Order: sequence, then C-alpha cells, then structure tokens
Amino acid sequence: MRKLAVVILSLTIYSVGLWAKSATQEAPQTARQALMEMFFSKEPGTFLKHLPTATRATLQNSGALTGLQQYSMLAGAFQTQGKSFQTFETGSVMLATDDPKTGERVEIVVDNDSLQGDQDDIELSFHTYKDNQAKKTPFMPRVVFSMKMESGLWTLNDIAITINLPLADPDFLKTISDGVKARAAAAGAQIHAQGMGQAPGQIPSSNFGSDASTLTAVRQILAAETTYAASYPAVGYTCTLSDLDGFGAAAANEHQAMLISSGLASGKRQGYIFSLSGCTGTPATSFHLTAAPVRDSYGRRAFCGDQSGAIRSSADGGAATCLSQGTPVP
Repeated sequence: MRKLAVVILSLTIYSVGLWAKSATQEAPQTARQALMEMFFSKEPGTFLKHLPTATRATLQNSGALTGLQQYSMLAGAFQTQGKSFQTFETGSVMLATDDPKTGERVEIVVDNDSLQGDQDDIELSFHTYKDNQAKKTPFMPRVVFSMKMESGLWTLNDIAITINLPLADPDFLKTISDGVKARAAAAGAQIHAQGMGQAPGQIPSSNFGSDASTLTAVRQILAAETTYAASYPAVGYTCTLSDLDGFGAAAANEHQAMLISSGLASGKRQGYIFSLSGCTGTPATSFHLTAAPVRDSYGRRAFCGDQSGAIRSSADGGAATCLSQGTPVP
C-alpha cells in the first residue's frame, strides 16, 4: 500500500511539472504576429527572416540580400519622422500612426484573417483621419498578405494589391477635376515665368507678361546709358553691353560701370536679344538699342530706343523695322 502511494505521488508531481513547463512556454507565433514582426520590428534581419527559403537563397546569390535589411527597420523610420505608432496583435486595427504636427492619423485595419491549415490570408485596408474626422481617399489600396508555414515559421508567400476607383463617386470626380485644374494652373504659371525664354515648340506666355518685362529691361538699359555718358564724358554712350555690367570689378569704371545686372548685360533675357549700335564719334553722342524676340518666339513685338529715351515697337518682331518705322510705346 505504501508503494502504491509513492507511485501515485510521483506521477502527480511529474504531471504537475509537465503542466508548469507547458504553461511557461510561449504560444506559437501567429501569422499576424509574423507579418508585424517582418515589417515593424526594430530587430535587424526580421524582414529577411520571414521570406521563403527559396527567396532568401536567390537574394543571397544575387547580392541583394544586404540591401533588404533596411526593410526590417520601418519602425525606426516612423520614429525618425516624428510619428508615434502602435501595433496590435489582436483586434481589428493592426497598426495606428499619429502625426502630432499635422493632426493626421493612419490606421491599418484587418478586414479578414482566413487561416486554413498552413496558410493564412490576411486582408488589410488603410484609413486616414484628420483631427479625428475620416478622410475620403478613394485611391487607398487593399492588400492581401498570404502567409505560409515553412519549417515551423510563418513566411510571406504572396502579396495581392487591389485599388478601388469609384468612377461615379462625386468625391472621386472632384479629386480628378481639382487635379487637372491644378496641373493646368501650374503649367500656365511656369510658361508665364519663362516669359519669352521657352524652348522651341512651347506656347509663348501672354503678350502682357512678356512685353512688360521686356519694356522694363529696355528702360533699365536706356537709363544706364544716360548715367554712363554722364559718368564718363570722354567716352560718351557705349555700344558694349558689358560696359554697363553690375559685377566684376572692385570699383566702377568705364568697362564695368555697375549699372545693370550681369544677366541683362549678357544680351539675352526672357527670349529677347538686346543689342546696342550706332555709337559714332568720340565721345559718342548717340546710340541705338534694340530688343528683338529670338527665333521661334512667334507673335512677339520688337522694341527699340535711343539717346532720347523714347521707346518704339514693331509688330513683326524685326529690329530693323522698329528702328525705321516703329510705333511709339506710351
């Protein structure tokens, strides 16, 4: 009887030991946990860890394995950008990020988790919020991660991405319309900023914009000529634009008078070519200034002026026409 009691006690102690051991062991990792570890763990190598063996071998042989280490550090990237994030191993939300600077929140939601044997298809969707209000974003994708058990470890076997385009949705149509208008406005602003300096084949900017900027440049040169002749009476007017340049010398002189910008002194600006001529005599008592549009700048006027300060223009864009029979510009 005593022996039977000892045997029963021993079995009881052994059973309790087995139960305690099994209770302290961690539960097997789920496919969802593996997916989260793959993309959001701070531990290096977790991304590669959950790739199929065949995939890792191919990456190793191609030399691309090292470069993919960065994808296991997405969590660090969130922190670097000043965004706080949380991951959830259970529940409908897998990950949530908050940007305190913009008040925006992004949630990755588990819409379906279909576990069948050694395969688990996890369907995710993305939702954005601004100041706790849901934002309609029709282009947000839906992603299905197909996880497969391989040697006791969940690996990412397939990714399927679906993008929904609600063609009749008013918000979607407004997004399309606003995008087209914004691009058109940006293109128009770019052409306007380029003035007459666009490449061949481009549509020129409006007459008002290009004429106004060109007239300003003409007036600057005419005023500079007057100042130059007064400053260097032995030379008079100059027919060399670089003499009016604004940079390059320690002090102003007759070859670097510092009266106009270097860009304008180059003789080319916003699709126009500026030329000085007619400086006769010593000192020169007269000059001619022309501003003619470059080739392919069709439909632009030419402008001209002289020591009188009067400005004329010709509709055909010809400098010679402007000098001979130009129309006065108010």
